[in-house]
Amino acid sequence: MNTGGAADGSAEGGELEAELTRLLGVERFEPPAGFVPRQLAAADETATADAAADPLAFWAARARELLVWDKPFTRVLDDTNPPFYRWFDDGELNVSANCLDRHVAAGLGERVAYHWHGEEGERRSVTYAELLADTQKLANGLRALGVVPGDVVGIFLPMIPEVAVAMLACARIGAVHNVVFGGFAPSAVRERMEVSDAKVLITVDGARRKGRTAAVKAGVDAELGDLPKLEHIVVVRSTGPVGGAETAMTAGRDVWYHELLAAADPHCPPLPVSAEHPLFILYSSGSTAKPKGILHTTGGYLLGATYTHRAVFDIDPATDVYWCSADVGWITGHSYIVYGPLSNGVTSVMYEGAPDYPDHDVWWRLIAEYQVTIFYTAPTAIRACIKWGAEYPGRHDLSSLRLLGSVGEPINPKAWLWYHRVIGGGRCPIVDTWWQTETGSIMISPIPGVTATKPGSATRPLPGITPALVSEAGEPLTEGTGILVITSPWPSMLRTLYRDDERFVETYFSRFGPRTYVVGDAARLDADGYFWIIGRIDDVINVSGHRLSTAEVESAIVSHEAVAEAAVVAQADEDTGQAIVAFVTLRGERAGEAGDDAMVEQLREHVAHRIGKLARPRRVIWADDLPKTRSGKIMRRLLRDVAEGRELGDVTTLRDPAVMAALAAKVASAPDE
Repeated sequence: MNTGGAADGSAEGGELEAELTRLLGVERFEPPAGFVPRQLAAADETATADAAADPLAFWAARARELLVWDKPFTRVLDDTNPPFYRWFDDGELNVSANCLDRHVAAGLGERVAYHWHGEEGERRSVTYAELLADTQKLANGLRALGVVPGDVVGIFLPMIPEVAVAMLACARIGAVHNVVFGGFAPSAVRERMEVSDAKVLITVDGARRKGRTAAVKAGVDAELGDLPKLEHIVVVRSTGPVGGAETAMTAGRDVWYHELLAAADPHCPPLPVSAEHPLFILYSSGSTAKPKGILHTTGGYLLGATYTHRAVFDIDPATDVYWCSADVGWITGHSYIVYGPLSNGVTSVMYEGAPDYPDHDVWWRLIAEYQVTIFYTAPTAIRACIKWGAEYPGRHDLSSLRLLGSVGEPINPKAWLWYHRVIGGGRCPIVDTWWQTETGSIMISPIPGVTATKPGSATRPLPGITPALVSEAGEPLTEGTGILVITSPWPSMLRTLYRDDERFVETYFSRFGPRTYVVGDAARLDADGYFWIIGRIDDVINVSGHRLSTAEVESAIVSHEAVAEAAVVAQADEDTGQAIVAFVTLRGERAGEAGDDAMVEQLREHVAHRIGKLARPRRVIWADDLPKTRSGKIMRRLLRDVAEGRELGDVTTLRDPAVMAALAAKVASAPDE
């Protein structure tokens, strides 16, 4: 059915492989001829020129055009105390009102906000009016529990509509939400609630994953029961009794979500707050150091999420069905599942489960069922789909898709091309987006229908964004490889690290001064002004004085037709300083198998051909799987530990901690070339 799909192992599959191999030689893809952009006026060359000429006027115009203000701002930017920038700070607005009330008031209350699909096939379609009704009740319920503006409310929920209600209810009354990814362990929840002094935690009785149900509330009780400042726990009844045991509720502290809503006044006017009022804290994973509480505020953040969602995804709220496959517990979910889409009045799909349950085609089945027009996912997920085979998307009609997006890490050209051909049928533009938790919204991305794309490049900055490339000494570079920085403030930037201004300055603004934000990524700038994000600055291997990007070597390895996924790390070497170790998983019928010596040599020569002999891996470790966080990012820190025989660090954030034991055994038996 899929116009681009074909079954692995079939004649069509062979033709697909041949086509992908041919496409690897295509450097530049013009916008598909049949794609007609809808939001061109919001992000064309004129907007870019206007933003470059007068960025403050550009952002002021977008803020007035896209948001509803209770008190109009008169000051766009206060930059008198860099890097502590303030945007629209004399204006007032409410995020919840911008995401809900204004659409209902405009007669759009019956428009579906979320088509929710449960892991076992349950369906709920939640309209904007219904979302507003529940948000008002929960907001009043939180007030009844003593929550006042500025208080922190923790949210530890799976991908169910109540997670959006919880975030919007906090925003409605000026509370600051602190969402913890639903896949984290209760100990991680405790840490985040403790350091933020959360007054209330909203959680769930149980959460499902691939047919199993975890007793979330019981785990929370075991870890958080003695936190002195946590006054109440609100519990959403989602799965019912877990393992036959009823959910334990502590009298005076715990309250059922549905009972809280039933007792609440149904009307809660949104509280106007300063544009600089804190909206949320989002903590980093904490896998390498003390978690960083990244603080975002109200007006600038909402503007960034709203504007970029509309411009980058070419949104038509009246006709598009949009699906971002991320989890709300990450910044992608905050900006592009909740705030951006709801502010723009869009209908979204929200899916509770994994991409391979109950089968590897569940995503594609849902796209066909809900007639999704825009799909936004991560390269890690795309590579997993490649490994499973093109026959799974090939089972379903994906012709409703008009635009594809990528987020979370640099996408290697092979994955880009598979996504383009198999999922998009060659007709859908791909917006390969670069941004961070700290930036709040997309910074570098193609504009669909306007920007010619190059597989693996995020292309050019959006209007009003000023990335630059500098040398180690901070000297500007017009081409080549260097350190990525942003040279001017932007509305959705983080304001500080929660209760740690000193660490905020040290982490992001100490290297080149208080007006230059150091991204932490290395990048390459080509002759066309396109940015190629190489990876974190420390994801560089120095072989005999030659600096090699791990992302570049990984891309070379996965461009081999037999490879599904690869991760490259450095291993200490007496002769060369560092040597390259590649962890490789094979695809298709060979998935889960180990390659032989001939395959090792094939891969080494393949890398030598694409990059140079210096980039050939010293060792190739065949892996059934790679250590990934629950959001799908590969934990290269753990791979470095296992490659050099060190004791492993924290593995609690891994999706499957058992992966590391299997890899350690393979490393011990793998020859050093």
